[in-house]
Amino acid sequence: MTEITTEKARIGAPSAHPFIDGFTEEGENLSPVNTGTNTSSTSEKTSEQAPSAGPLAGASAKSHSHGGGVGIPDSSRAGRLTSYKLADFKPLTGLEEDWRFTPLKRLRGLHNEVLSGSAPSVAVTAPEGVVVETVGRDDARIGSAAIPEDRVSANAWENFTEATVITVPAELQLDGEVSVLLTGTSAEASAQHIVIVAGRFSKSRIVLDHQGSAIVSQNVEILVEDGADLTVISLQEWNDDAVHASSQQAKLGRDAKFKHIVVSLGGDVVRMTPSTRFTAPGAEAEMFGLYFADAGQHLEQRLFVDHAVANCKSRVLYKGALQGRNAHTVWVGDVLIRKEAEGTDSYEANRNLVLTDGARADSVPNLEIETGLIEGAGHASATGRFDDEHLFYLMARGIPEDVARRLVVRGFLNEIIQQIKVPELEERLTEAVERELAATDN
Repeated sequence: MTEITTEKARIGAPSAHPFIDGFTEEGENLSPVNTGTNTSSTSEKTSEQAPSAGPLAGASAKSHSHGGGVGIPDSSRAGRLTSYKLADFKPLTGLEEDWRFTPLKRLRGLHNEVLSGSAPSVAVTAPEGVVVETVGRDDARIGSAAIPEDRVSANAWENFTEATVITVPAELQLDGEVSVLLTGTSAEASAQHIVIVAGRFSKSRIVLDHQGSAIVSQNVEILVEDGADLTVISLQEWNDDAVHASSQQAKLGRDAKFKHIVVSLGGDVVRMTPSTRFTAPGAEAEMFGLYFADAGQHLEQRLFVDHAVANCKSRVLYKGALQGRNAHTVWVGDVLIRKEAEGTDSYEANRNLVLTDGARADSVPNLEIETGLIEGAGHASATGRFDDEHLFYLMARGIPEDVARRLVVRGFLNEIIQQIKVPELEERLTEAVERELAATDN
C-alpha cells in the first residue's frame, strides 16, 4: 500500500527517492558541456583577468560566463559574453538577440568606428562632502563594478581617455541631490566613462541629466557598498538628433539599497542597458523607467537583474507611451535567479500605452530560475490602447474626450515620476510629458 504524506513539498527540495542518473536533485544536467569541463581549445576566457578576480566574481564567474552560453548562443544570461576587449565581440549583424530590435544603421558608428569625438561635458553640483574627481584610465576604481557586456560598451571602454568619479563617503547622509549635467555639443562619435561610489552606510541621490546633441557610448559604473542607500536617476532629454547608448551597471553589497530610474524622452536613438548585481545577502533593488516616443524615435531599454546570492529582493517597473508614425520602443527585462540565490523575492513588469496608429512597442520579459527555494518570482507585460472604460467614466462626468485622454496618460506615467522624489525634477518631467501630449490630439 502506498503511503500518502501530508507534508507540504517545496520546489527544489531534496527528494527521498533516487534522482535520475546524470542530473542533480534540482534537475541540473551533469553533462560535461554544462559543468564547464569541456576541454575544447575554443573555451579560453576573453576577459583580461581571471573570472575569480573579476569585479563580478562569485557565481557569475563560472567558467562559461565569458563564452556564448550553453547550447544556443546567448541562451542564458549566466553565459553571456563579457570582456574588456572590443576584439572579443564579433561585428554586429542585427541578428543577435541583444541587437535584433536596434536600428544599427542609426547608431552613427558607435559599434564599428573609433570613438574620437568630444564626449559630453560634465558639470557636477554636489552638497558638501561629496568628492568629484577626473581621473585617467589607470585609476584603480575603473572596472571595479562592471565589465562590458556588448560590443558598443566595449568600444566605449577602449576609447575613453578620462573618467569622472563621484564618491559619497562612508556614513555621509545627503539632504540634497548630486546633479550631474552632461551636455553634448559634438556631432562626432565619442566615448564617456563615469564611476559612482556610494560608501558604506551612506545615503544619497544622484541625477545624470543628459542634454544637447551628442553621439556617445557611455559606461556608468555604480558601486553600492555595504549598508549604503543610493538612488540614481538617468534623464535623457536630448535634442532630436542625438544618439546615446548607455551601459549602467550597479554592484550591490550586503544590505545595500539601490533605486535606479531611467527617463528617456529626447534623442533619435537612445539605448539604455541598466543592470543590478547582488554580491551579498540582504540587498534590495528597485528599477523604474519612463519613456515617451514620438514619430521616428527609437527608445530601447534592456535591463538585467542578477540574483547571484541568497535573500535579496528586486522590483522592476517600466512604463512607456508611443505616438506618431514609426515611433518604436523596446523593453527587454532579464532576471536571473542563480542556484545559490535561495530566498530571492523578485518581480518585473512593463506597461506600454500606444496612442496613435503607426507606433510599435516590443516588450520581452525573461525570467530564468535555477532554484525553486525562493520567496517568489514573476513577470508581466502589457501593451494596448486606451481603456474605453476609463474614457467613458471621465466623459460621463462632463470631461471632453481629448482632455480625458490626456488625464489617462498623465495618470499612467505619473506613477514613475513620483518615484524621483525631487520636486523640481518631477515638475520638469510633468511639463515635458505635457509637451509630448500637446504634439498630438491625445
